Amino acid sequence: MPPMKKTTVNLLSGFLGVGKTTTLRHLIAHKPAHERWAIIVNEFGEIGIDGAVLSDGEVPVAEIAGGCLCCVAGPQMTVTVATLLRRERPDRLIIEASGLAHAAGVIDELRAKPLGDALEVGAVLTLVDPRQFVDPSYAMQPLYRDQIAIADVLIATKLDLADIETLNAFRDKAAGLFPPKALVAEVAQGAADPAWLDLVPGIKPRYRPALPQEAASRWQSQGWTFDAEREFDGERLTHFFDALPVLVPGLVRAKGVFRVLGSWVWLNWSEGHWGAAQVAWRRDSRFEVIAGEIDALALEQALNACLGAP
Repeated sequence: MPPMKKTTVNLLSGFLGVGKTTTLRHLIAHKPAHERWAIIVNEFGEIGIDGAVLSDGEVPVAEIAGGCLCCVAGPQMTVTVATLLRRERPDRLIIEASGLAHAAGVIDELRAKPLGDALEVGAVLTLVDPRQFVDPSYAMQPLYRDQIAIADVLIATKLDLADIETLNAFRDKAAGLFPPKALVAEVAQGAADPAWLDLVPGIKPRYRPALPQEAASRWQSQGWTFDAEREFDGERLTHFFDALPVLVPGLVRAKGVFRVLGSWVWLNWSEGHWGAAQVAWRRDSRFEVIAGEIDALALEQALNACLGAP
């Protein structure tokens, strides 16, 4: 009997708010017709927002929430991957890692038994905000360096927020990385080419990065869900997202899916900016924030004030 064909697995990595979900939505929309895909979304918080945004019924999506895949949520990964492979038999599995994930550790888990018997690790795509990439304070963070080092394809996003000097600095620094990347690219609106998933990955030694235990623990998350029948007032939600930096000092990330006027919208806050997009999710409204400290009661009151009449 010939050996069973392995499923190619691609890791989509990148720091909080760089646009991984937007990029994954674009990749799914441009998936080759002959390929069968499955998606796993890993989120730092307990309330899965990205999985809700990606769930359109065409590509199966599984969620692993509550920590990094190779740490707190690690034991879930083996079970989730095995179940997805057995049920869906995909040609390709794409894992969107948490923005606080230790990327090299995730690769270790995917290569080790029993997952390594069923998976072939393909190119790792890492998204970066050029402003962060050229900022020395980010380069000093082991977790951030790990995400850059493990990348086969380095993709700059948020191009509209970076000036020409920053973009030129990004290009110079990216060109000098060693070992060199298979590809360094710049995209707008998450428009990554699905062909990049098939680029030949570089050799990655098995190692666990020397990350301090408190690498992600300085942040906390808080999430809420609401019955699908409850509608939110669009104007109040707009004011709520505008006011988030005041409501949550030290805000790192905020995102949610809300029912507004009978449709469903994804609101996404990072780096002082937020935007909206329509999604196919219909199960419930949900919201989550990541910050150093969160006054959950005050935030819940402000969120509830955005609800329309029951």
